[in-house]
Amino acid sequence: MKRHRKNTNEADAAATTAVARISSPIAVGERQRIGDLLLSQNLVDPTQLSAALNLQRASGRQLGAILVEQGLLDPRVLTQALAAQLGLPTIDLRQERPTAEAMALVPEAVARRLMLVPMRLIDGVLDVAVADGADPAVAEQLAQLPVTEVKMYLAPSRDVQFALDSHYRVLVGVDEETERLWAEATQRDDPRSELIGAQDAPVIQLVNRIVAQAVRDRASDIHLEPTDGRIRVRYRVDGALHEVLSLPIAAGPELVSRIKIMAEMDIVERRRPQDGQFNLEVDGAGIDVRVATAATIWGETAVLRILDKSRSLKRMSDLGMPAATYERYLTIAHRPFGMLICSGPTGSGKTTTLYATLAELDRAELNVMTIEDPVEYVYPSANQMQINLQADVTFAAGLRSILRQDPDVILVGEMRDLETASIAVQAALTGHLVLSSLHATDASSALFRLLDMGVEPFLVASSVVGIVGQRLVRRVCEACAGPYSPTVTELIAYERLGGQSTDAFMSGSGCNFCLGTGYRGRVGVYELLEVTEEVSQRLVSGATPHELRHYARAQGMPTMGTEAMALVANGVTTIDEVIRSVYLS
Repeated sequence: MKRHRKNTNEADAAATTAVARISSPIAVGERQRIGDLLLSQNLVDPTQLSAALNLQRASGRQLGAILVEQGLLDPRVLTQALAAQLGLPTIDLRQERPTAEAMALVPEAVARRLMLVPMRLIDGVLDVAVADGADPAVAEQLAQLPVTEVKMYLAPSRDVQFALDSHYRVLVGVDEETERLWAEATQRDDPRSELIGAQDAPVIQLVNRIVAQAVRDRASDIHLEPTDGRIRVRYRVDGALHEVLSLPIAAGPELVSRIKIMAEMDIVERRRPQDGQFNLEVDGAGIDVRVATAATIWGETAVLRILDKSRSLKRMSDLGMPAATYERYLTIAHRPFGMLICSGPTGSGKTTTLYATLAELDRAELNVMTIEDPVEYVYPSANQMQINLQADVTFAAGLRSILRQDPDVILVGEMRDLETASIAVQAALTGHLVLSSLHATDASSALFRLLDMGVEPFLVASSVVGIVGQRLVRRVCEACAGPYSPTVTELIAYERLGGQSTDAFMSGSGCNFCLGTGYRGRVGVYELLEVTEEVSQRLVSGATPHELRHYARAQGMPTMGTEAMALVANGVTTIDEVIRSVYLS
């Protein structure tokens, strides 16, 4: 019996120290050069390849990455070519999902460092998706895994990165873990000290994990909502909410208290709505989080707006504005004075449009100043001021001080009241270009929002030079897009809004990249109202919003509905998404 145990132990030790067989790529000396391979398959021409090779020699970057960056090669086509060069198979991470058993073999930090995703483990053979099949560090790491064999599959690097973010989730098991911790803590004399007293307390870790996963999921907002017996945690991704966690109701007060502490809010006051802000670092990137709390019948709810400081400013040409609208908008924006307004509901991209406009106007000889709540984008060429209620810096007070700073262009984050609107109008009338946002359903109704605030019609007509109304609609996911046949109701809406005859109706079937929704990312839908002399006269003479909008359309203003249906005709979005997101008239 002892001898048998010794042999067994020796076998276990041998299995532990054994090196897994790796499906090695073709040796370096035997590989065809990637440039020659691309030429032989007519994927690039000699001129394009020569220019890319010159850039490669100057920068030291990979040839394939340069060709993809220049738009000469699709990333998936490049992956197929690299797979042929290395003698490795490819894998489609859009449709295939890794198993928990396989992912447990590779720590997340290692997987992210080497850009690999363990996919499945069958009879001791591990399948792994890698972004770089020729990296010796990848093979060295995989050889150390406690498996018999490792088979490498090639995938585009952006697919690997998305798979890492999607499947190495920091919220795995959080609901069961939280349930257990709160059940144990409530049995003690002072559960609060156990839950939030220490730096590594469960509630601190829980908040950090919720925010971290939201950033990885590209969420714009986090909703913590008490219901009858549970705390529901939802993320807003591409404008749509979906539930990610269900926590015990007892966790609600401590969860909101922790968030209030981070945002420097009053944790004692639970009946009055409060606002705050805090900073956090997620995956090496700085994140600003805006917090708003309110009392409901089931308890205190909190909404966290995520502002990624690492995101880059967009140019006007990147926003999806049609060419004709884009040219007219730039003509209006380059006027030396007047007020240009972006209108739409919360989360419709107004601030992004305003900053893209600043980027078009920015010149060394201009003094650009902004007043915002909060500063969402850091713009190096502008003097940015943030609202500070404790220091009595409101929009109106800040705007008054800006006017004493000799500005040429002024950006007012939002016109919320008569005082701010009146000062902004006066600034536009006295030789300044004023950019601002306003909550309104469409371009023409923004004029009447100013009238509702109490600004005189003749002042509005004299100061406002243009209004752009906008919405955001979800894009059809490119990874799972395919043709579809709209319903009768959808076709009626499409034709009513002037949709052109097309056979290119596209819809996403749902895949790993879009979380099964069929949509990934968003694009802007715009309508531009230029306040001409005729529009001004009708406004002053007391025209109704309907009459003014009808006149603007008669003068050739494409509505948001019309522009949205043009996106449908081009396969960018769906009729159902337009009906859901865009005001139809």
